[in-house]
Amino acid sequence: MLPQYVKIVTLGCPKNNVDSRQMMGYFYRQGYQLTEDPAQAKMILVNTCGFIEAAKRESIETILELAQWKENGDCEYLIVTGCLVQKYAGELKNEIPEIDLLIGTGDIPRLPEMLQALQPGKRLSCVGDPDGYLYDEGLPQVPETIKHYAYVKIAEGCDNRCTYCVIPSIRGRYRSRTMEAIISEVMELARQGVKEVILVAQDTTYYGFDLYGCFKLPELLTKLAKIPQVVWIRLLYTYPNYITDELLQTMQREEKVCSYLDMPLQHISDRILKAMGRQPGQEETIALLTKIRMRYPDFTLRSTFIIGFPGEKEADFGKLLKFLQEFKFERAGFFTYSKEPGTVSAALPGQVSVREKIRRLEIASKLQEGVLAAQQAKWVNRNVQIMVDGPSTDYEGLWEGRTRGDTPEIDGVVYFRPRQSLKAGDVAGVRVTHSQEFVLMGEINHEFAK
Repeated sequence: MLPQYVKIVTLGCPKNNVDSRQMMGYFYRQGYQLTEDPAQAKMILVNTCGFIEAAKRESIETILELAQWKENGDCEYLIVTGCLVQKYAGELKNEIPEIDLLIGTGDIPRLPEMLQALQPGKRLSCVGDPDGYLYDEGLPQVPETIKHYAYVKIAEGCDNRCTYCVIPSIRGRYRSRTMEAIISEVMELARQGVKEVILVAQDTTYYGFDLYGCFKLPELLTKLAKIPQVVWIRLLYTYPNYITDELLQTMQREEKVCSYLDMPLQHISDRILKAMGRQPGQEETIALLTKIRMRYPDFTLRSTFIIGFPGEKEADFGKLLKFLQEFKFERAGFFTYSKEPGTVSAALPGQVSVREKIRRLEIASKLQEGVLAAQQAKWVNRNVQIMVDGPSTDYEGLWEGRTRGDTPEIDGVVYFRPRQSLKAGDVAGVRVTHSQEFVLMGEINHEFAK
């Protein structure tokens, strides 16, 4: 019997990567093999993002592009899942007839039975309560998908009620996985060669409160650090309200935990933060950042900010620019406000024009580029420890890796010429020779490898 192939396309955030890995496990159990070639695939699955307008547009374009393979007769079934489906299942079914199966974010465990029910010309939809799914610990990890780093989802959903965000309606209430389940998964990933574990959730700092009645992230980090094969542990999506002294002390104490704090702040003006439904306010945020800079000077700080939120005036934007200049985040991302149907902010007065949002975005981005250039230049003639990612796809003959302050596929890289037989996942020492835009260039320094 000839093998059957499935192509899986994942859009959006790292949390979607985890969901796709789960679905790969279901396909693997059913005897399917993965392929990158849509012409070879019997089924194509698109895991969509529906967070903001740009993400929705990318998801739609990807679905339509891949639908052509079905029209040409190369693919039998087109499956669409993810956040866009949870929110717009009806519209997708009506507007894109090539879709054979729609799967909601809470219905991933039903994928096997839905695959069995697929028939030519029969369109299926399975979109229920997003609270119905957390994680299936029993699924196999597909060997060919294992890299030297892996995202591990420690919780699902969100209990925060930011006025611009649709995640609670798409992903449901906050649900923590048990500590034992997470540790078991990481041990299995480490057994298969994963060296860097990246913990994700909509809010990682809230981990455990719903299960244990207190914040358990520090304890989880301590236990994960005891797994011998794990080299680095990284945190994403830490909500500032729940960044405790215990967490910061744990991150500093545990050598395997990267001194990298990804803290989406969204703004600094109290007036805008209140309209966003965000906490803490300006004073508490500045106090937290000042404490981190003073007590933990080696920490890399990353944040994201929304530009042009309804009611944002020049004075509010000016506060944000001053804040960025003062705290000089090593990593920062900016997004123009997206008016999402069904959110509280969509009905707020003072909607900022697209032209003005783009103008402000360019100003903030240019300011941050200058900050980044100065931060990067500090590394020249210094030694850095990197996680080797492998040969560069941009520069022939060069390899690339990442410092503890760089998340894969999000932040920068370090380019170098390998002087020894290296492989992905190795830790190497590099002496930085110069900085160039968003990257560093360097030479292997064997003495600084560990």
